[in-house]
Amino acid sequence: MSDSMVTVEQFIAEQEREHPDATGAFTDVLLQMSLAAKIIARSVNKAGLVDILGAAGTDNVHGEEVQKLDEYANDVIVEILGKGGSVCGIASEESERLILIPEGYETGPYVISIDPLDGSSNIDVNISVGTIFSIHRKRSTGRDVQESDVMQLGSEQCAAGYVQYGSSTMLVFTTGAGAHGFTLDPSIGEFLLSHPNMKMPRPGKRIYSINEGYAPKWSDGQRRLVERFRNGEGEEGSFSARYVGSMVADFHRTLLRGGIFMYPGTVDAPGGKLRLLYEVAPLAFVCEQAGGQASDGRHRVLDIEPTELHQRIPAFMGSPELVELAERYLAEG
Repeated sequence: MSDSMVTVEQFIAEQEREHPDATGAFTDVLLQMSLAAKIIARSVNKAGLVDILGAAGTDNVHGEEVQKLDEYANDVIVEILGKGGSVCGIASEESERLILIPEGYETGPYVISIDPLDGSSNIDVNISVGTIFSIHRKRSTGRDVQESDVMQLGSEQCAAGYVQYGSSTMLVFTTGAGAHGFTLDPSIGEFLLSHPNMKMPRPGKRIYSINEGYAPKWSDGQRRLVERFRNGEGEEGSFSARYVGSMVADFHRTLLRGGIFMYPGTVDAPGGKLRLLYEVAPLAFVCEQAGGQASDGRHRVLDIEPTELHQRIPAFMGSPELVELAERYLAEG
């Protein structure tokens, strides 16, 4: 059977057959996420035709203005997973505390962390947005999830991935056996395997991705690194700058073409802006499974011990040679 005829359901079932002790709950979580992605994609594609654009009139736990699509995507994922019987709780960017499964619904052995709609402020101008997710196995006893169940190392993720809603809708995930991409065929409503065993090109394209509007607030090392890329001062030669402003879109390009995506700390926010548990760690898992590298500028992302539910960290992801170069410049700075 050709890759283009393999659905995400068939692919996951095949992977599960390699684990005789599998119960099916893990498969259910991934399939529920793919269903939620289809529903969100449908609304994203109709965003200019229905009243789902613009701000919702509230701020989230981070003090950021909530978009209507943020709320919608969060509600869809929570509704599907909450009734699916395979998770015991959900950590979401849109919720200050863990979301528990209501009484009367079955719970399962997994906890999921989500950024329901990354880059949602771009939806009004028709720029790609995405959903990011991370799955851990529950460690505590009892029915309800505990914060310790979520606060696990990225290296302990059972699966992680993202959905990009762009010119096509694409689901990319890993269960620790390579990174695989599926493209939604809207004519049949199925995600089909389109990018098996994805590998980040090495050395890849000479592309750096960063918001240079924050340059005055960078460290000296960060500024020198970008100057090296821009001026072609190193053996790599000159680089092109590409920055969408939607993390999923910038990371997806880096995954396919190589280069480096950077969201460093600044003078105002030395701890960075991106959230560890449901933004950086899941993408770092995908990145490493595709042969890339992910760092906070000093440490491997998957080795960072979470200390807060909404903990922020700097992020450097991409070709290993460039991530290691960034770490050297930051250390010197």
